[in-house]
Amino acid sequence: MPAFPKLSVRLHGGMPPQQCVAQAQAAEAAGFAAVWFAENPFGRGILPAAAACAVATRSLGIGAGVFNPFNRHPTLIAMEIGALDELAGARVRLGVGSGIGSAVERMGLSHARPLTALGEAIAIVRALLRGEEVTYAGEVFSVDRVRLDYVPRGDIAIYMAGRGDRSLALCGERADGLLVSNMCTAPFVALSVALMQDAARAAGRTEPLGVVLYMPCRVGTDRAAAVAAAKHAVAEMLPAYWSLGQRLDGAKTALTMGSGIAEPEFAAASRRLRAGEDAAAVLDERFVHAFAIAGTPADCIAQVAACGAAGVTELALTFSGPQAAAEMKYLSAARK
Repeated sequence: MPAFPKLSVRLHGGMPPQQCVAQAQAAEAAGFAAVWFAENPFGRGILPAAAACAVATRSLGIGAGVFNPFNRHPTLIAMEIGALDELAGARVRLGVGSGIGSAVERMGLSHARPLTALGEAIAIVRALLRGEEVTYAGEVFSVDRVRLDYVPRGDIAIYMAGRGDRSLALCGERADGLLVSNMCTAPFVALSVALMQDAARAAGRTEPLGVVLYMPCRVGTDRAAAVAAAKHAVAEMLPAYWSLGQRLDGAKTALTMGSGIAEPEFAAASRRLRAGEDAAAVLDERFVHAFAIAGTPADCIAQVAACGAAGVTELALTFSGPQAAAEMKYLSAARK
């Protein structure tokens, strides 16, 4: 029987640091495993909030998910994540990903060869965290006789974000786990996990790899209200992810595989949401079932278990609104 996933909270640069701290403390009080910080270009940098959460909690894991090596060089990633882990008392995990290519290019930086860049970044960061002097001549990144001036924890786990077959293979070969973004169906996650595990076995790796899935969560005693709130959470993301799916086959497959929602329905819903129509009128419960954890506490626990059956080892849930702490408590109590 698949293990029940750990429960964590997803925080992000759209939240003020004070709000991040409040949710982190609520998560720790509810017995959650960790917080993961999502960082996107031009939003708030996550390090101030992550550092504040590290100080404000005692046992909660702190995850950076994700840094991209184009606007944060691998040497800087190692410098910062090692120091954050030192502050947190060995509670930090690192997530890396290639980032949003169009945003990286708006900074005047190249986004060429993203998978090569990720592989090289992981190699450089791992070696620096082990305290080694690193000389590395890669296709994207090169360093010459670089060593950190302090001794970080050498076994900080490195997770990798990815959707496509090649990125999942790289994750299985080199990373400690997979980060799966919002708006991915359970069947797509199951396929992704299988591809990652196949690559890990082919590389001779035997250690278990983690799988962290981001999802919005709305839980309450009133099922209809929770589902309605989840529709709004999904609606905030759907147009952008559908647009991404027009450029990347993997992103489209992540939305459509096993969802029971046809491509024309995704296109129509995205168009109507962009036009300002209300989420409750545009989206039916299929969208909630595919892309959110929502309903009564019992409903949500069953949905979490289904994610575990797809290979997810940790759910990083996004809560919003004044009832976030209460929702965490509802979910934690229902799990016991």
